[in-house]
Order: sequence, then C-alpha cells, then structure tokens
Amino acid sequence: MMKIKSVFTAVALSVIACWTNAQNAPKHTYKPDGYSIETIETPKDVRFHATGLDSTKDGVVYIATRFGDVWRYDNEQWFKFGEGLHEPTGLLVDDDGSILVAQKPELTRLKDTNNDGVADEYEHVVGDWDFHDNYHEYTYGPVKDKQGNYYGTLNLSHGNPGAFSLGAMGSAGGYRGFAFKVDKAGEFQPYAWGLRSPAGIGSSPQGEVFITDNQGDWVPTSKLHLLQEDKFYGHPVSLLEVEGYTKESITNLSLEKLASMSEKPVVWMPHVEVASSPGNPEWDTTAGKFGPFKEQIFIGDQTQSNVFRVILDKVNGVYQGAVLNFMNGFQSGNIRVDFDNKGQLWVGQTARGWGAKGGKPFGLQKVVWDGTNPFELLDIKLTKTGFKLKFTEKLDASSIVTDNFTAQEWNYHYSGNYGSPKHNQQALTVRKVSLSKDGREVDVTLPLTADKVVQIDFTKLKDIKGRQVSVDKVYYTLNQLISK
Repeated sequence: MMKIKSVFTAVALSVIACWTNAQNAPKHTYKPDGYSIETIETPKDVRFHATGLDSTKDGVVYIATRFGDVWRYDNEQWFKFGEGLHEPTGLLVDDDGSILVAQKPELTRLKDTNNDGVADEYEHVVGDWDFHDNYHEYTYGPVKDKQGNYYGTLNLSHGNPGAFSLGAMGSAGGYRGFAFKVDKAGEFQPYAWGLRSPAGIGSSPQGEVFITDNQGDWVPTSKLHLLQEDKFYGHPVSLLEVEGYTKESITNLSLEKLASMSEKPVVWMPHVEVASSPGNPEWDTTAGKFGPFKEQIFIGDQTQSNVFRVILDKVNGVYQGAVLNFMNGFQSGNIRVDFDNKGQLWVGQTARGWGAKGGKPFGLQKVVWDGTNPFELLDIKLTKTGFKLKFTEKLDASSIVTDNFTAQEWNYHYSGNYGSPKHNQQALTVRKVSLSKDGREVDVTLPLTADKVVQIDFTKLKDIKGRQVSVDKVYYTLNQLISK
C-alpha cells in the first residue's frame, strides 16, 4: 500500500505548470452570436485589480481591489467607498446596503452611516481563523444562504516554513484549507475541509453553496463542488485540525483511503481547455435579459482570461454535470463575475502574481447581449443510453448523422503531484443519433462508464440558418449512471 510520503519528489513540486495539455487549448476566439465585451474605464492612476465584485438591486456596482480599496460605480462615475483593507478577495452587498468584505485576517462590514457616499464605520464581523502573514493565505467570500448564514473559504499557504505540508501547499493551523460558516448571531463554525485554493464561492438561487478549487497538489484538475457540512474535499493537510488526526496518521494514510474519503466534484474542469484558475460561480437569474441560458452557472478563469458555463444535472438525487466554454478574448484574468439588474455580466480582473492570457495587468469588463439568438449547446442531460443535447436553435436535420459527432472519455489520477494528465483516455463509438420532433434536441447513444469525464464534439452540426456553434465541445463529469 502506497503511503502519502512516498509520492513526493523534487520534480513533482517544481513543475507547477505540469500537464497543461496546451495542445488541446482552444486556439481561436469563441463568442456566441449577439454577445460582446465592453471595457469599463477604471479610476485613473489606480492599480485596479478587481478581486471582489457585487451589485445592488438598482445597478450600482461595488468593487474591492487587491490593494485594499473599495470603489462604487454609479451612473458611470467612480467613487472611493473604503480603503486600508488587507488584500480583500471577496465582496458582498448585504441586504441592508452595507458592504461585507473578505480580507485576509477577517470579514469586515463597511457602513456609510451619514449617507455621504463614503464608509465611516468598519465593523469586525468575524476572524476566528489564523493569518500567518503568508502571501497565499487568502480569504474568499462571503456569500449568503436563504437562512441568512454567511460562508467563506480559506486558502492554504505556500512556502511557509512553519506549515505542515504534503506537497506544494501547507497549513500552519487556524483552519487553513477550510470552508467556514457564520450564523446570523455572528458565530463562526469550521464547516468543511480539504480545500486547496478555493478561489470561488457562490450561492445558487435555491441557496445552496458551491465552491471552485484550483488545480495543483491533490487537485488533479480544477473543479466545482457542492459545499456540504463536515465533508472532506481532497487536500489532506487540513485534516490536522479535524478530531482524530495527527501529522503522523495523516502522513500514513494511503492514497486509496484518502480518495475514498474525498467528495466527488460536481464537475471536473479540463486543464487549459476550459480552466486553470477558476473564480466564483454566478447563476444567470436575469430572466432572459442575458439570453437563453437561464439559471446556468457562469465562471471566469484568471489564467485563461475566459468565461465558461456549467450545466447541472441531478442524477439519482445527486448533482453532476457538464462544462463548456462561453467566451474568451478578455483583457486580463477573470477572477470575479456578477450579473447586474440589466442582465449584464460584469467581470473583475487581475493578472497579479500568476499572469493571464489577456495582456493587461488588471481591469473591469462586462458582457452584454443584443437580443440575437445564438446557436449554441443549451443543455445536456444524461440518459440511460447516452446523452440528450439541447440547442438554442432548430437544427439542420441533414447534419444529424453519427459521423458529425465524436466522443472520448478519461479520468484523472488523485495524488500529491501537481495536477494530473488524462488517464485511461479512449475514443467512444457514437452508435446512434436522432433528432427530436421540435428539431432542437439530439439523442446521442454511446457506451457509458461511471467515474469518467466524457467529451462530446459536434463541430459539423448546423442550425436551419446554416450557422455552426462557436463552442463545439462539452465535457460531462459522469460520476454515476442513472439507476435502473
């Protein structure tokens, strides 16, 4: 039985760009018909690394920057609302109009008590975790559930000599690698653990909380999870603060045991092809103002400078689903996204530290829709014999032939290595395709195996207007099959 301590080598820890699969990365600009990117001019001579983003019901946008400021954008004008915070990486406009900011040592509530447009009260909300002055100890969030509880996540450290480490990242204690909950009374609760770099957290329209985690040691490729109390999400060092574990017992856990303890992600995000450093999940609750993608999840990626979609599928009562690209070609690294009251998708950007495909170091953009119905994959659902693909437009029936669809599957290897290549990758035979009566859905019959990622390509598909999709690949995380 392989022990954890035997899987680490100097090579594994130094290859931080391992398994990029760069040859599979999209080489072109993809953009659905009707959508465009608009750049917002940020305050002059300000390093506007936008790492926290939320908007009010009347469309006022609030931004937190990594350099500690909070800005308000109202009627196309900028106003500084707050300052002096310690590298905030999350912001929430609360129900009472106050601004709740996640900075490294605490959650802080900013209030404008005299209504002059500037915060004059900085209220400590909670800070029951430890901050060891390590650059990588970020605090993400907060988000709120239907009951009024707040949630956030805490990054592991990097290069901290006092940390317990079993790979590139470590914990010196104080709930590093944890998700936390704060109830309405302000009580802090360590909620879940095993997180690495959980840079994105979001609350669904139903009040369920989802988190993203970035590829690296113990994270084979980036992923999205449903956050659940007392669950373990894969990175072992935070087990040190869970009852019953010691450094020695954690080090001696087998890979098989750790894998069996770990929660499966809702979706895996193929590295580089879709994401490398995903930010917060944001639901399209615009009621059609942003187009046909109602209640789907949109996520930005800091490294790839893109935005991608997540389509949820509940199978046997448990979430799994698919990811596919939406738009690329943004100016910087997309770490925060938010829909405003007009149905525009705001994108907060930074490239600081890690770089981004977009050449600018920071910025703010938004995606707007002009009403044109795009031709794209709208939905995908698992069936007992394959998948049902639904499109935004009626399909050209002559293009619905098996030769116009290809598929493959693979899985990832869980270990302390920095990322994983695709394992057990093989082509799948598309046995049959059939078009629905309304002309928008295609049933694809192919062999299915649980615990695989299934990629389906439909490049040659056309709609009745002769258009081809801008994004021709979807990646479905097949954790389980439909029960008989």
